Amino acid sequence: QVQLVESGGGLVQPGGSLRLSCAASGFTFSKIDMSWYRQAPGKERELVAGISSSGGSTNYADSVKGRFTIFRDNSKNTVDLQMNSLEPEDTAVYYCKAARRRFVLTNDYWGQGTQVTVSS
Repeated sequence: QVQLVESGGGLVQPGGSLRLSCAASGFTFSKIDMSWYRQAPGKERELVAGISSSGGSTNYADSVKGRFTIFRDNSKNTVDLQMNSLEPEDTAVYYCKAARRRFVLTNDYWGQGTQVTVSS
């Protein structure tokens, strides 16, 4: 079955860096657009970054442009989010998402989330 397992979250000081990783299984990873979302307490889940199935196209929320970078390795079925210059406002649970695609993946799928806390 489809599984998305995030890792790499934790506590970091403002200005620090973290790299999140999402390991995917149960579907043809190289054919699916992937993305990272986050949800802070009391707020709606929001898109952080997305990457096309080939890795040739990426997009970012304005709030993270220039600080975060999304990568994927289709040989390893992973999608990573490198987060630099972290701010307290980046504190949230971060989720990996696999986007549905006709004939390949019937639904959107989400990981269980990983907590990122930015605090001194």
